[in-house]
Amino acid sequence: MDLGIAGRRAAVAASSAGLGLGTARALAAAGCPVAMNGRDEARLAEAVAGVDGAIAVAGDVGTEAGAIAFVESAADQLGGVDILVANAGGPPPGNFSDTPLDAYRPALELNLIAMIAMCQTALPAMRAQGWGRVMAITSISVRQPIAHLILSNTARAGLTGFLKTVAREVAGDGVTVNSLQPGYHATDRLRGAVGGDFDTLAADVPAGKIGDPDDFGRIAAFLCSESAQFVTGSALTVDGGAYAGLQ
Repeated sequence: MDLGIAGRRAAVAASSAGLGLGTARALAAAGCPVAMNGRDEARLAEAVAGVDGAIAVAGDVGTEAGAIAFVESAADQLGGVDILVANAGGPPPGNFSDTPLDAYRPALELNLIAMIAMCQTALPAMRAQGWGRVMAITSISVRQPIAHLILSNTARAGLTGFLKTVAREVAGDGVTVNSLQPGYHATDRLRGAVGGDFDTLAADVPAGKIGDPDDFGRIAAFLCSESAQFVTGSALTVDGGAYAGLQ
């Protein structure tokens, strides 16, 4: 399927592995020059080598300064950014009773402030040219809070409110703003959390399996496509049916 975005310049944060890497691969397959990002330069270089035409922009996008630097560097090297995939790792686990107040500030910077900073850096040029795509990777926890992840649940819910608000403001400028809310996918982070026991997790997913990051990436790429120009302000679950609510 031709997504109509060949030549559109994409900056994909936190894309040396996992869902970010799957998204970078899908956008590159659609003909986009892609700027990929990660903190570990060796790991990033290995990931970039497997994505046609991609370039590496190393750095920590989990801070406000790092997030801004990533978008600015991607724009400098690509000649602009038409597609922004806002993404970052998650904060440490914890519950209300064992999470101190000062743990919330870095979590909010990681999964809220840094994401806002990326948008503020990329959106003005998108609006000026009359075309742009912002696609954020959040979590199913926005709809269905996950036990032991109070920091992530809190920060990503705030990001979802921000994205919905911005989507309405920029829709008339030809810019769409959406998010994907993944459930369990076969990423290194999940593998480490469960010791590689995906079968036990899959038993709780109606689809009967764990998601493939490359499949996720193709969904993300579609939301960045020309055909998705009338989809904005959406927050789509990609979870094999795990979310049980009606909305």
